[in-house]
Amino acid sequence: MTVDEDVRAGGHRTHEVTNQPPERVDVNEYLDFPVLRDAAHAFGGGWGEERLVEAGAHVGSAAFQRAAELANTHEPVLRTHDRRGRRIDEVEYHPAYHEVISAAVARGAHTSAWADPRPGANVVRGALFSLFGQVEAGHACPVSMTHAAVPSLRHAPDLAALWEPRLLATGYDGALAAPGAKPGALVGMAMTEKQGGSDVRANTTRAVPAGDGTHVLTGHKWFCSAPMSDAFLVLAQAPDGQSCFLVPRVLEDGTRNVFRLQRLKDKLGNRSNASAEVELDGTVGHLVGEPGRGVRTIIEMVQRTRLDCVHGSAAGMRQGVAEALWHARHRTAFGAALVDQPAMTAVLADLALESEAATLTSMRLAAAHDADDEGERAFRRLATAVAKYWVCKRGPHHAYEAMECLGGNGYTEAFPLARRYREQPVMAIWEGSGNVVALDVLRAMTREPASLAAVDAELALGAGAHRDLDAHLAATRAVLTGLAGADPAEQQASARRVVEALAVGLQASLMVRYAPAASADAFVAARLGADRGHGYGVLPRGIDAAAILRRHAGP
Repeated sequence: MTVDEDVRAGGHRTHEVTNQPPERVDVNEYLDFPVLRDAAHAFGGGWGEERLVEAGAHVGSAAFQRAAELANTHEPVLRTHDRRGRRIDEVEYHPAYHEVISAAVARGAHTSAWADPRPGANVVRGALFSLFGQVEAGHACPVSMTHAAVPSLRHAPDLAALWEPRLLATGYDGALAAPGAKPGALVGMAMTEKQGGSDVRANTTRAVPAGDGTHVLTGHKWFCSAPMSDAFLVLAQAPDGQSCFLVPRVLEDGTRNVFRLQRLKDKLGNRSNASAEVELDGTVGHLVGEPGRGVRTIIEMVQRTRLDCVHGSAAGMRQGVAEALWHARHRTAFGAALVDQPAMTAVLADLALESEAATLTSMRLAAAHDADDEGERAFRRLATAVAKYWVCKRGPHHAYEAMECLGGNGYTEAFPLARRYREQPVMAIWEGSGNVVALDVLRAMTREPASLAAVDAELALGAGAHRDLDAHLAATRAVLTGLAGADPAEQQASARRVVEALAVGLQASLMVRYAPAASADAFVAARLGADRGHGYGVLPRGIDAAAILRRHAGP
């Protein structure tokens, strides 16, 4: 038989696909992740089990995954004018984006903790937020800001009475319309300006009393995420100093407020969510909180969006582990499944440990926001910043390693980990990049010493379980003692090292208390032990990597 005859006979089936994993669709992202499920129950959210199971099935469906993909491949488009030349300042999204955000809002991923306050409410809401953010991260920005705006808005009781029911509603309509005519409302934030960035004291946007109880705002905001939201919390310089204002996109009578979208940011990631430069010019704003106390008014919003950065980064780590494990379980090389080959097993187990520690941290912080006692308030003040710094900074490296597990497939836009790799850095930058957060930790330790005492007490709950953790706690306390007497320059230079030590200590303490022994021992040894590695997959000897992976692989 000639070569041509052999080909015609089917001897060389070049288009037959073999050794490629099946599609990871129609899975339950909640039930397949016992770490999140166990943490939700451990921290008071067990009553939300039915809701979380349903949400896990929804976000794991093929239809939702397809919507997430479309929302990112068909990016938002700025429409400054209509075809007749009228100024409209609208952002046009693909219908898939509206589908994603509508599903999240319908299930209370935005404000369910405020709508139904009870023990574990923030834990359940945080788990819902994480499940949706695991599959599509961009929509989580307006969802997060709406949740976080509620406590700031309550500084203006009359405004809260009007707007809070809108924020707590579970209906969604992405069009610009009078807020009272919509089934629900979303809130964004516009704080920074081009000349100041994180130094909001340098802001120049002005607010002048209009004589009718409102203010007129004039200025430019450098970053405004989700500019099609129904209202924004905005910082502006008023006669009594920098103050916080609620700026509606559309006024109560249906008239559009002046909210000029200058351009959309061409971002590395977070592509489904538009971020804009905004010009305010005679824009109506309503004072929120005390005049001249704008930063203090909006700081609770910042604190809660920082928590959502932790949720989002942890959710991204879970996506990385889930996708990498799926690939490794269904792909063979050199005569064995990838997951069973020691080098790959070590990498996957290390990624899984990082994911588990991040998830436990995010749920513990959510539980602290459910509590209203002084100790938990002090704990969350410092621990949220510490976790935001560390978990979010670990996210990009984690995403890269997970992407590498897929090889060439991982590097293509056809698979979700390329998108995740571009997505993770925003969590570390949004709501304060590394130095800003580290300096905030120093400020909290100095001005609110009870916050450091609360975090130290939390770390101490894991004492005695592992000698490496005990040694780490002793070393961290010694560093803090030495830092207390140092000059400000030395304190700043040491800020990152201190935050890192507190963060890893917190994670290790949580792991020894809430994770299975195999995972806890492995995490402490890998992160605090004498022979710890500096990259993923360099695990100490004696680690049972297979046992760790069984907790993350799903059925």
